[in-house]
Amino acid sequence: MPDIDKYLIAIQKNEGSDLHLSTGSPPILRVHGTMSPLKATPFNAEKVQTLLDPIMTEAARCNFAETGDADWAYELDGVARFRCNAFRDRRGPGAVFRIIPNDFMTAEELNLPEAVLKLCTLPKGLVLVTGPTGSGKSTTLTAMIDYINQRRTDHVITIEDPIEFVHHNKKCLINQREVHTHTESFSRALRAALREDPDIVLVGEMRDLETTHIAIETAETGHLVFGTLHTTTAASTVDRIIDQFPADRQAQIRTMLASSLKGIVAQTLCKRPSKGRIAALEVLIVNNAISNQIREGKTFQIESGMQVGRKEGNMLMNDALVQHVLDDNITAEEAIHRSLQRADILDRLAAKGIETGVSPGE
Repeated sequence: MPDIDKYLIAIQKNEGSDLHLSTGSPPILRVHGTMSPLKATPFNAEKVQTLLDPIMTEAARCNFAETGDADWAYELDGVARFRCNAFRDRRGPGAVFRIIPNDFMTAEELNLPEAVLKLCTLPKGLVLVTGPTGSGKSTTLTAMIDYINQRRTDHVITIEDPIEFVHHNKKCLINQREVHTHTESFSRALRAALREDPDIVLVGEMRDLETTHIAIETAETGHLVFGTLHTTTAASTVDRIIDQFPADRQAQIRTMLASSLKGIVAQTLCKRPSKGRIAALEVLIVNNAISNQIREGKTFQIESGMQVGRKEGNMLMNDALVQHVLDDNITAEEAIHRSLQRADILDRLAAKGIETGVSPGE
């Protein structure tokens, strides 16, 4: 049993999400969003390296030696899988381990909105789940793929770095490919997927222009494509995609995106009053009006288009945060902290008669 296993087991026992190893520091767990050091003597560089060596893959070990960074996955039988990243900083080696439970949460357990579940029934189009690192994008996407797996009879190909949640065939045939293990890159695997008779393709991360362009083309050619981006709002996601491309190609991409984009789920994780966390979801369902705004380059009007289209399932982040406060899922203070539009959410909370003790100008 590798020495690091006891620290990885501690993540599960303490209901944490991540383990941080750093030279000059004791191991630290992230529990319900808060960094919590374990009782241990600070590790020196040799100790950290000794912990990492037995569980690193050969490819990860080579990458770490050559570049100072490495990604891989590690499975601890009977406990969980872990997404691993090793790095070097000014003190020496370090690593972060994200737990990926063997039993993932279903769409019903996550209480995903009906509008989000309808995106899983589409025959084709582009659906994006966005948010900062650690916002629960993988959990939401996994629940959506599982929802499809239980209800559709399709071929699903996932392209991930690394593979996180493992899906077993239910009604669908699911092939999961890992970048740097089963394929060279996201873009190469995505091109190859078009020759592998898929109905649905999941792209773990649309991290470069080529991958983004192929994903949009794939959605246009009659496939349902799911992807992720590190953006915080639905409108900024559209801008981010378009801005990746050179100026002389942006008009074409706007037209392609206007016809292929079907929905965006932008999310953030909020702390519950007692313990645990819950996701607040901003949902964009692309209708004709929003499609025209994308085509004409008027993305600044998307937010107002979402407000008009609430009956179709559109939901702004502040609306989602306020609803969580009303349902006692989070405190008003947490909602204000997570909001990107502070004055607006203070007005919304005040309109619902919720006291915050904060004035809009503060």
